[in-house]
Amino acid sequence: MFHCTTCVFLELLNIFNIIKRLNIFIFETFFSEQSQYQDLKLNMRLLIYGIKINEGRKQMKMSKLTKIFFAIAMLITLSSYVLNVKYGSETEQKNQILLSMVINYLENVHYQPEDLDDQFSENAFDLYIKRLDYSKRLFLAKDVEELSVYRLEIDNEIQSGSFQLYDKANKIIDERMKMVEGYYVDILSRPFDFDIEESIEEDADKRSFAKDEKELRDAWRKNLKYQTLRRLDRKLEDQEKLIANSDTIVEEKSFAALEEESREGVRKNMSAYFSRVNQVNDRDRITLYVNSIISVFGPHTTYFPPEEKENFDISMSGKLEGIGARLSQYDGEIKVASIVPGSPSSRQGDLKAGDVITAVAQANEEPVSVEEMRLDDAIKMIRGPKGTEVILTVTKENGKVEQISIIRDIVEIEETYAKSYILEKNGVKTGYIKLPKFYTDFDDPNGRTCSEDVEIELEKLKKENVDGVILDLRDNGGGSLRDVVDMVGLFIDKGPVVQVRGRDGELEVLSDEKAGLVYEGPLVVMVNEYSASASEILAAAIQDYNRGIIVGSNASFGKGTVQRFYDLDRFLSGEYLKYKPLGAVKITTQKFYRINGGSTQLRGVTPDIIIPDLYTYIETGEKEQEFVMDWDQIMPVEYTVWNSTWELNKIKETNNKSISESPVFSEVEKMAYKVKADREITSVSLKLSDYRKIQKELNDESDHFEKLFSSIEGFGIFSMPSDLELISGDSIKIKMNQNYIEGLQSDNYVYQAVDIVEEMK
Repeated sequence: MFHCTTCVFLELLNIFNIIKRLNIFIFETFFSEQSQYQDLKLNMRLLIYGIKINEGRKQMKMSKLTKIFFAIAMLITLSSYVLNVKYGSETEQKNQILLSMVINYLENVHYQPEDLDDQFSENAFDLYIKRLDYSKRLFLAKDVEELSVYRLEIDNEIQSGSFQLYDKANKIIDERMKMVEGYYVDILSRPFDFDIEESIEEDADKRSFAKDEKELRDAWRKNLKYQTLRRLDRKLEDQEKLIANSDTIVEEKSFAALEEESREGVRKNMSAYFSRVNQVNDRDRITLYVNSIISVFGPHTTYFPPEEKENFDISMSGKLEGIGARLSQYDGEIKVASIVPGSPSSRQGDLKAGDVITAVAQANEEPVSVEEMRLDDAIKMIRGPKGTEVILTVTKENGKVEQISIIRDIVEIEETYAKSYILEKNGVKTGYIKLPKFYTDFDDPNGRTCSEDVEIELEKLKKENVDGVILDLRDNGGGSLRDVVDMVGLFIDKGPVVQVRGRDGELEVLSDEKAGLVYEGPLVVMVNEYSASASEILAAAIQDYNRGIIVGSNASFGKGTVQRFYDLDRFLSGEYLKYKPLGAVKITTQKFYRINGGSTQLRGVTPDIIIPDLYTYIETGEKEQEFVMDWDQIMPVEYTVWNSTWELNKIKETNNKSISESPVFSEVEKMAYKVKADREITSVSLKLSDYRKIQKELNDESDHFEKLFSSIEGFGIFSMPSDLELISGDSIKIKMNQNYIEGLQSDNYVYQAVDIVEEMK
């Protein structure tokens, strides 16, 4: 019997070529934090037995029996999708398949899957309503009550393929949007009275849904008045400064004129807002709905429609194929915000910031108007393969209309990549490396990776005979786990870097297997509240090995989970190919742990030396997210602590003393208390005199704070000769480099890190 079954399914494999069509290499499409290709064990709905991926060659070995089981699983899975597809338009069927596939993945590969029950439905419902109307300026209380009949039904709707909540909610939103769109023109047609005592609540969680249309309109009135008030305050302040600082007589505008200008500015903003809202399509709506549901599985599990997945890949690799122009949309116009240095647009030279793009044509094709088009749709037309031509019709700022032909090419976004500088103080020469993210190019095995780039920067710094190195991971949100392991290997001989646990409890230790290291001198790693994930793995490993000193805020972000991307299109075949593209889903599949057994989840990494910042007394990071995983710990692994030449406790003692005595950091600490207090005050006065008084206090505090971080005397920042040679002749890159140097020269945190390097030396 088994033999016959085997023959049947081998025949199915031959007939349908399932493995080839479905592209089993989906299991190599991992999220940026996944370094090694591991076993993926699914239950019967997505059943895989014995699939191993060769890490070195990244090839998959499958026995005949494995292929049979895989084929069975795919047939069962695809059949379950088909059963859930009801009659309806192609869009409705596509939505049904999309949600069914996403949920199927979550149930089978998520590290900690949720039970699809009433509690799950309630959580998903609340998230959906919140995301549909976060500001509570669209729904009436009765609308939410009407939708509440579905509060416990989402799990049932998923099982049945029904979208009653989705359809009903969108119908109500459309009605309310049309209703409130009529508010702003009428409300802004008359001057506001800024002398009366009234206020607005900024915290949406403290607001309630309006009980009727009258209350909703009044909420909009207050919001529009608040927007006008903010503009009016700035205009009054600018005029007062102009008069005070001018040596000549300045024509002073009346209060009425400034108030009218402020209302007109708000009116234009609202017109642009509703123009964007009216471009919202089913793709946007189903994305919001699906993500509201799957966010119950955790804050890092997300559905990406095709264009968002493309943008994510660009952000991770730091490159794209296109023309190298950053675009923005305002009042229905698509404008060039800036030109990427060294890009095709920069080299061609005719396209400038401020130009309005009105039409786009491919080579030998008629132009297509992009006026009133969604920005992402226009971008899709402008991007394209390297070597192809795109012709833009643009209106210059002087009104002249031109057609500009640009040959697309690879565009590298330099801000993504690692950069280094030489810092000099008291005769000590310190190398500084800024790493914005742990980038890698998953589609190009020869593409740039952050670990290789940091190695290059270290080699350059070594040639400059630096006395120590600072690796700045502040605001680095993470990325490629594979590169974290490789990067730690630049600073240690060899050994474990991080432990990874899957949903089955199986542990894997990811290690630096390469003997030898690139840099063995003093090392300082800088982190803050927004150093997350891969950044935390590196900081934790360096700390556990006592290889360097971690410096920064109270703790890092606290994200201790691993995600993988799964391409939904790879499981569509036959007649279901018409539903492509579906996009991809990013799913939390593992947790990672330090080599000492601790977890960074929720708690993050506590620096060895803590320096206060504005967020010191504010809850930030993973613990502020919804539906997060708990902290836990496992057994440590064996590793050899670095034989350091510095005394950590002594360095901590001297630096804690210098930080506490620093006039700058003392002021920062005071400001941190003030920030915490200010955040708790969420009601804002709409009376002009009261508002201006508070704003003046805040502006004075802000000015005082900014002056603390002025250029530090005796602190030298230098680009390396090889880097200066690369940007020679490019005025934009030269200016960007100079701006960055000026920023470092007034960075007291980096200055303190240099002190630590000096002590380590």
